[in-house]
Parts: sequence; structure tokens; C-alpha cells
Amino acid sequence: MRVLITDFGFPHVDQERAILTAIGAEVATAQCRTPADVIAAGRDADALLVQWAPIDRSVIQALEHCRVIVRYGIGVDNVDLRAAGERGIPVCNVPDYCIDEVADHTLALALALARQLPQTDATVRAGTWKITPPRPISGFRGTLFATLGYGRIARAVLSRAAAFGFIPAAYDPFLSPDAFAETGVRPLTLDAVLTTAGVISLHLPLTADTRHLIQAATLARMRRDAVLVNTARGGLIDTVALAAALEQGALGGAGLDVFETEPLPADHPLRRAPNVLLTSHTAWYSAASVPELQRKAAEAAARALSGQPLRHVVNESFLAPPR
Repeated sequence: MRVLITDFGFPHVDQERAILTAIGAEVATAQCRTPADVIAAGRDADALLVQWAPIDRSVIQALEHCRVIVRYGIGVDNVDLRAAGERGIPVCNVPDYCIDEVADHTLALALALARQLPQTDATVRAGTWKITPPRPISGFRGTLFATLGYGRIARAVLSRAAAFGFIPAAYDPFLSPDAFAETGVRPLTLDAVLTTAGVISLHLPLTADTRHLIQAATLARMRRDAVLVNTARGGLIDTVALAAALEQGALGGAGLDVFETEPLPADHPLRRAPNVLLTSHTAWYSAASVPELQRKAAEAAARALSGQPLRHVVNESFLAPPR
């Protein structure tokens, strides 16, 4: 059995190698950047471990006997799930790591912006000392903190927000009212979130339906003092429209850890926009989360190659019977 790690940004892959060689697999590594790179390195692989490499239809059609594709991470938008399903290849992700890290990062961005810390810091550095912030601030207690999506990370975010006195709420059309009732989180429509929330945090997958969910029209419906946070996927927001809204003072602030193009281009208007905090896709990271991700991804591949039941198969609805 041959496992290809298509690309990775970790210091080493010793943990993956140990887990997979223990079941008799050979582990090869590469740093693929294009579909052609993946095909050249992985055509004969029995399993792919993928970080950022593009696994499109051309790659999947070229795979000769692949039994599983495992994504290092939660999002799977760099893998063509339908094409893999049509070939009978399950795609697994690792949805149960870095929950606390992303929730902590999300809340840190939201709190800093809601308290106008970046703006006040800039004022002090410019030589102005005022005991009031640049603009009026609403207290946390009684302010609606809403997530778009109500999965693992959103729930962790809202439990933290509630401890600060925020009213937790969420929009997720795929969940039943019972799912909200058992946690005490208020279910809202998308329009209600946009028009009433003081903080809106995005926790959605990137799909054709959610791409640019936040754009000029939805931004215009938000409160002028609202804070928008995105630690999910960059493509959820039309960031040019967001930069324009910030420039016009139509939004209280934005905290972004993810972007449609990474690194964020040097000429992107967000770099010049006011009231914005930008971090470089670091929300997932801690000294503990990195080895946890590597271990769980390798274990997923090992289960597939050992004939064990798979967990976290994200393309089940597309899966054809195995060839």
C-alpha cells in the first residue's frame, strides 16, 4: 500500500509515517501545488493525505486505485467531492480538532473590535489621550452575538460569548429547533441576524450557495455598529464590498482570519480599510492542535486501508458503490 502526503506545512510528518507504516503502508511525501503535480506524484497511491493541494476532477480521474482522500483540516473546498464520490472514493476531513483554538481566536477578534481596541491603540500612539473611545460602545450584556452556522466551533464560540453577557443566537436552516433549545441558543432567520446582531460570526462551509453570502446587499442590512468576524472560509465574504463598507463607516468593524486569496494581496483594499483586524489564517493553531491534526488524519487513512469503518466522510451523498 502506498500513501502520498501531497503537501504539508508541518515541521515533519514522523507521526503519520509511524501510524501508516505500522499497518504495512509505504509513505511518500511531496509539495504539490497543481493538479499535474498531484497526478505525477500520486497516480498510483492507495490513499492521499492533502493539505492545500488542488484535488480536482482531473486528479481524481487519474487515480488508479485510491481508496480514500483525507483532508488535513475541516474545510474540503480544495477537493472535488462529487468527482471523488462518482469514483467511489470517500473523502474524510478532521472536524474535531482545533475547536477551542478557533473559538478563542474568534472571540478575541470580536471582543477587541467591540471594545475598539485597535482604534484606541492607534489614537494613543498618535499622541491623543482620551478617556472615551473613538465612537460610542454598546455594553456586551444584552447585545446579540449571532453565528451563521451552528456546528462544533459556533457552539464553542457562543458558550464563550454568553459568559461575557452576550445573548447567544444562531442561524442554521439545517438544524431542528430542538438542537437550539437544548443549548439555550436563540434560533434566528438570516435576515434577523443581519438586522439585529451586534456581533456576527461566520461558521459555514464554502459552497456554491454560501460563496459571497456577505456582500454589498447583506452588509447594507447590518447595524452600522455591528462587528463581523470570519474564521471559517474567506470566500464567504466579498471582501472588496466589505472594505468599501468599512471605508464608508457603514460597519463597526471586521475581524478576518481567512481570505479568498492567501496571502492577502498587497494591494487589497482591506489592508487600507479602517476598523479591521487581519490575521494570517492562524486561528487553528496551537502547540497541541498541530500534532492532533496530523495524528487524526493519519488514523483516518489507516482505517480506510485496514478495512475499518470510516468516520467523517463528507461526500457520502455522492458515493457510488466501490469499483
